Amino acid sequence: MTEASDAPVGVVLRLGEVCEGFPDAYEEDAWVGTRWRIRKRTFAHVLTIVSGVPAAYAQAAGADGPATVMTFRAAGPELAALTSVGAPFFKARWGSDVVGIVLDEEETDWDEVSELLAESYCILAPKGLARQLRDSLTEGEV
Repeated sequence: MTEASDAPVGVVLRLGEVCEGFPDAYEEDAWVGTRWRIRKRTFAHVLTIVSGVPAAYAQAAGADGPATVMTFRAAGPELAALTSVGAPFFKARWGSDVVGIVLDEEETDWDEVSELLAESYCILAPKGLARQLRDSLTEGEV
């Protein structure tokens, strides 16, 4: 980590590998941590909570840290399930469709994270790009 709130490099690389396969998605430094976007819309954001900072993330996750968290978008039954299941998931206090997950390089189900990233992307992407991703996932390309 280069700063207290930056996510571990291994986590950023792992998430980046997934997101790079999404049409027109790109990675950039966020106000804290790293985010992935489609056009100008953030579909994933990862950072590390340290000593309760950033406070909004620490409060939402119920953790003072250190804890690496990723927020993403969810909809419908998946949103309801993820926001009610409890750890490692949490409901963000901003945005009605924003969910978070506490990531652990050893314990996290990275296949599930990949699926959550794809769904988050599809929620925010233009319909044509979302269809393109869904088609590639059906064909096993991503």
